[in-house]
Amino acid sequence: MREASGFTVDLDPPTHLSSRPGYGRPDPCRPREEYVSLSQEEARVLDRLDLEGMLGFLGKLVAVPSVGGAESAAQEMVARWMEENGLEVDLWELDLPALRAHPAYSAEIHRDEALGVVGLLGEDKGGRKLILNGHVDVVPPGDLSYWSFHPWEGRVVDGRVRGRGALDMKGGLACALYVAKAVKDAGVRLDGQVIVESVVGEEDGGMGTLAAILRGYRGDGAVVVEPTGLAICPAQAGALSFRVTVRGKAAHGSVRDRGVSALDKVWPVYQELLALEAERNHLSHGPLFEAYETPFPLSVGVIRGGDWPSSVPDWIQLEGRYGLIPGESVDEAQAAFGAALENAATRDPWLSGHRPELEWWGGRFLPAITNEKEAVVSILRETVSEVLGVEPRLEGVPYGSDLRHLVLEGGTPTVLFGPGEVASAHVPDETVAVEDLERAMRALAVMVIRFCGRMRDD
Repeated sequence: MREASGFTVDLDPPTHLSSRPGYGRPDPCRPREEYVSLSQEEARVLDRLDLEGMLGFLGKLVAVPSVGGAESAAQEMVARWMEENGLEVDLWELDLPALRAHPAYSAEIHRDEALGVVGLLGEDKGGRKLILNGHVDVVPPGDLSYWSFHPWEGRVVDGRVRGRGALDMKGGLACALYVAKAVKDAGVRLDGQVIVESVVGEEDGGMGTLAAILRGYRGDGAVVVEPTGLAICPAQAGALSFRVTVRGKAAHGSVRDRGVSALDKVWPVYQELLALEAERNHLSHGPLFEAYETPFPLSVGVIRGGDWPSSVPDWIQLEGRYGLIPGESVDEAQAAFGAALENAATRDPWLSGHRPELEWWGGRFLPAITNEKEAVVSILRETVSEVLGVEPRLEGVPYGSDLRHLVLEGGTPTVLFGPGEVASAHVPDETVAVEDLERAMRALAVMVIRFCGRMRDD
């Protein structure tokens, strides 16, 4: 038993999955004879996937609170697991001043320390390198009264792993780790190399993945194990954080008509921002984003203002995120946003003399895309089809992720692919289905061998 945040957490696996019908086969719903396309090595690796062990480790990892800025304990746990399971481990303290000076750095959380963790399987002898990337940082659980179980529980109940981070994205990271373990345990010697990255700071800007790139970790392909519902996602939208301040004129509330309420003046500004969002999302952005009605949203998440209940507020501030379109430059996107504010100012006599103030701050997620012809896309598509028996969806995602650092800074063709649906992330009662975790492991295990290649015996 372990005490975590004042609550007792049971770290033992609560279910005995080895007794499930079909456990240990590539797919419990499909007989082995259907896997005629798999090589002996691929089938052997699938047999060595340790679902029960993965769930036990995932439960322990979820039980470690790793809200952004406090990730070191989780990183040390991952590093110990890598060492105990035979991976070559690189554990290092991130050079935060150097990272902050990099033009691609962004963060919303102050950190005094942060750790990088990379586990290596196979040797760097010219074969293809595949990065499996996952983050340990999680968003805060919020008001615990909205949870029906404790956020750091880490147990399997009714076929689902429960707890903050089980879905986003310790579950995907645990899958990647146990895929590497299965390859090693099966005795398959790779012609290339698997690089498993456990990173911090993804939720607020991606500093951990940036640090791994700057340390020299690049690949011929990468899979970020974000919850995509096992869709293959080679494209992501971007997002910028904005802060708009609208000024008014203070007055006593009893004579409010002698002042100018900033709240009243926010409305025309907000209307222009909504019009900008509609204009940007009305355009066609190709088949990868056609499933989304609003793939590049402009969302206000924080509103603050005023200083006293009985005074006319002389300032209102909006903070939010502004979706960026793949292929669009930051300068172009920011210019369009600024033009919308100018439109609001031009149409309002008060705002024309007291123009809204704009600040770009915090997280900065650039859009990025990987060509569908890249090996990391084509091999994963083929593998999912053969191993899981479904034609995988190929789509873009409307949120930012570490894909863009791997593509733009690391020069590594990258896709997102992982268990669970992103719509269930960042909410109370976060869970991920055991079946999704299992299916993700199977697909990734075969993909690793096909991408990195098997070393032939002399």
